[in-house]
Amino acid sequence: MSSTDHEAALSADADRVFDPETYVHGVPFEALARLRRERPVVWVDEKPLHGWSGGPGFWLVLRHADVETVMNQPQRFSSQLGGTQIRDPATPEALRYVQQMMLNMDPPQHTRLRRLLARAFTSKALAQLDSRIREHARMLVERVVGAADHGRCDFAKDIGADLPLLALADILGMPAEDRMLLFDWSNRVIGYQDPDYASSSAFDLASGSAMARVALRLRPLPDADGRLPDPRTREGLPDLYAYAHLLAEHKQRTPGDDLMSLLLAARDDDGTKLSLEEFENLFWLFAVAGNETLRNGIPGACIGLIEHPELQARLRAEPALLPKAIDELLRWWTPVMTFRRTATGDCVLGGAAIRAGDKVVVSFLSANHDEAVFADPARPDPLRTPNPHLVFGYGPHFCLGAQLARMQMRALFAEVLARMGCIEADGAPAFLRSNFQRGVKRLPVKWRRV
Repeated sequence: MSSTDHEAALSADADRVFDPETYVHGVPFEALARLRRERPVVWVDEKPLHGWSGGPGFWLVLRHADVETVMNQPQRFSSQLGGTQIRDPATPEALRYVQQMMLNMDPPQHTRLRRLLARAFTSKALAQLDSRIREHARMLVERVVGAADHGRCDFAKDIGADLPLLALADILGMPAEDRMLLFDWSNRVIGYQDPDYASSSAFDLASGSAMARVALRLRPLPDADGRLPDPRTREGLPDLYAYAHLLAEHKQRTPGDDLMSLLLAARDDDGTKLSLEEFENLFWLFAVAGNETLRNGIPGACIGLIEHPELQARLRAEPALLPKAIDELLRWWTPVMTFRRTATGDCVLGGAAIRAGDKVVVSFLSANHDEAVFADPARPDPLRTPNPHLVFGYGPHFCLGAQLARMQMRALFAEVLARMGCIEADGAPAFLRSNFQRGVKRLPVKWRRV
């Protein structure tokens, strides 16, 4: 192959990795592996795709060590300058909006909010949540299994989707009957590239609370072309912010023992409390990020068990391996595939000359399959030690909800393996059209007790 043809092949790999449509058919692991070997920090042209405008392009970071470097150096690779999504905010106002979110902050602003959140995540609060999560997991599996010895279900919808919603309702102190609002909000934000999710409306207004009825009056309607406002702007999710405002007012009047009540009461080192606007933005973070990652991690782990039945059998025989296996299945699947930073100055990374202002996008998915760190990365190994996966990020933005996510997956799969026995595919899964979340829309399975 000539050098020109070789460059064209690498460019085609980069285009394939960027295109959200690619992931409907599965992850392009071969393309990622080639790029890791030959162009570990590769330039990607942001071509216009699927009705979305193009952009200036970005550097895609593929090796584990380089991803850690980017995530651990906010002074060189900023979350705040351009936000954390590949596509730039459409207007300066939209950029200012996302910069108010903890996800898109750099120290010291990020450090302050993280400290307040950490004070709400007390050991007592987590222990209470663990007990509730186990109850939810038992109820969900019982709802599917009952007294039957075998059966069929959509694992993504019937089991995987509801557990994070129930747990989040507990965390947020919101009525359980409103939890499908969380489902719709996260669908609209995370699934904006997928027409099945972009206008999600699964919530039944007739069964919701008074707060939900008030907030839903503000939900935007499609325009004449059937398009909704960008859900990653405040104008795109006015119902979420209205609900957060009403919930905060309710918690201030009648605080409970939920994490949101604790957060509203928490004080910074100088005695400052969380502002209402900060609460609304943190509510967005919990409602969207706190739901979607786990909602896709659960069916992703199930796919791992289906594709590796020997692992299923081993975990049924040795349930003590489950905590390590959960981390390994998360690495193997990697629900959040990419995150963006912006270079604050000129630098060199992985042989690439990066200029100030360039977008730098890390691929957690590629890093978690880096052969230099993970032997035989395509095989989930419950005894993998060490397991420095990056599913929950790295550095100052390491996910505060990591412990909660692990709790939920351990509780759920303990019930699944004990009650559903052997799980097999019952048709092809349906994957989300997204280059951000490795999403599972449908996962038909059949199960039988063993």
